Amino acid sequence: MIWGDKRYRSFNYEMRKIFGEKVMKLSLDGGFTCPNRDGTIGNKGCIFCGEEGSGEFAASRYLPIREQMEQQKKLLSKKWPVGKSIAYFQSFTNTYAPIVDLEKKYTEAIVQNGIVGLAIATRPDCLSKGVLDLLSKFNEKTFLWIELGLQTIYDNTSKFIRRGYELECYERAVEELNKRNIKVVTHLIFGLPNESHKDILSSVKYVANTNTWGVKFHTLYIQKGTDLYKHYERTPFPILSREEYISLVCNSIERLPQDMVIHRLTGDGKRELLVEPKWTLDKLKVLSGIDMELKRRNSFQGSIKV
Repeated sequence: MIWGDKRYRSFNYEMRKIFGEKVMKLSLDGGFTCPNRDGTIGNKGCIFCGEEGSGEFAASRYLPIREQMEQQKKLLSKKWPVGKSIAYFQSFTNTYAPIVDLEKKYTEAIVQNGIVGLAIATRPDCLSKGVLDLLSKFNEKTFLWIELGLQTIYDNTSKFIRRGYELECYERAVEELNKRNIKVVTHLIFGLPNESHKDILSSVKYVANTNTWGVKFHTLYIQKGTDLYKHYERTPFPILSREEYISLVCNSIERLPQDMVIHRLTGDGKRELLVEPKWTLDKLKVLSGIDMELKRRNSFQGSIKV
């Protein structure tokens, strides 16, 4: 099986198939916080989370949404011609605000020139009925997906990383979103402390059977300024090598349904903040390594049924 020039259904392939050309994501900061930071659940955030949440590459939250989008377009135009784009609310929890505020910011994003869709990163425990009804409205207006940071299926690990919700909460969220035909993208982190390769693949197999539209993989980052960095200094734990990570990703791809869209195979850490693993800074080498390993195996997405 080949999807374009890949042995897996990539985000780029799927966007070209739907929209007829390359589609860029404009990373935005809506100025939201998180129940894991404002004291509702906790006040420190997830253990790996820095001061910018997961939006290290998002535009400044001090700019209006329209200006953030223009800034992101200029930035991306250095690499690619920017035509069609997805407005991606990335930083912190982007459904954690009054409905009127959410509606205003989502609307401001989707009415800008060239915007063909809306992506919203959030938590499963921040999808009230009011929020779900609002998302249903936007699902009728534009190409919408919701991103949920599951990271792992294991309770001990989820407590360690201070995720702040149980697996059942994720299951309910996916069920409610699926009922409304709203697409879901699930995030998984490889290399969390005390998780074996078998544990990681168990999380992948679980997600493969949750009827979600897409998935994002990346390895655990240890970044300066996070509680994980402090923990690592006190209690070092094994870091996945590039070869281990490539093997794990290929094992995972083989176990995903062929209609699941792979939005990310490796992440981008900020060079000035990244402590480990340093090999992630060479993203192209990781991606080409995945391609070469799948070719060596003569394997592809969905070649192993789970």
